[in-house]
Amino acid sequence: MRKRKAKKRPLLPDPRFNDQLVTRFVNNLMWSGKKSTAFRIFYDAIDIVEEKKQDDEKTALELWKDALSNVMPHVEVRSRRVGGATFQIPMQIRPDRKVSMAMKWLISYARKRNEKSMAQKLAGEILAAAKEEGAAVKKRVDTHKMAEANKAFSHFRF
Repeated sequence: MRKRKAKKRPLLPDPRFNDQLVTRFVNNLMWSGKKSTAFRIFYDAIDIVEEKKQDDEKTALELWKDALSNVMPHVEVRSRRVGGATFQIPMQIRPDRKVSMAMKWLISYARKRNEKSMAQKLAGEILAAAKEEGAAVKKRVDTHKMAEANKAFSHFRF
């Protein structure tokens, strides 16, 4: 690289829960720089989760964090060319990439659901992921299966 690596900017914690992870999630949820709209969607989704949840010992934010950890992948496959053939090689994932992949999957599969508003879609996906079901968790399982199937090529690691 010609230039030095850009330093990580510190994220400000969100106003309601005072949590940096929430801000990171909202930044992924945001479209066209509309952060206040993204915050409103997230907080409405958390309120819906609070109403719909079954167990009383966990808050809605803890349920969201559980959902995020249930969606987080631990291994992924990366393509590597070896002698003209392309192999899918299973690799461990860095912790910050795990979190960002989980957030992106949760948001993208929430957008594909067919409820009325984005807040309801997100709440539905959060509740499903907290119970280890739903499309985002299926994506994690599929990623792990792909890595398991290609375990034989792990000696090509780079």
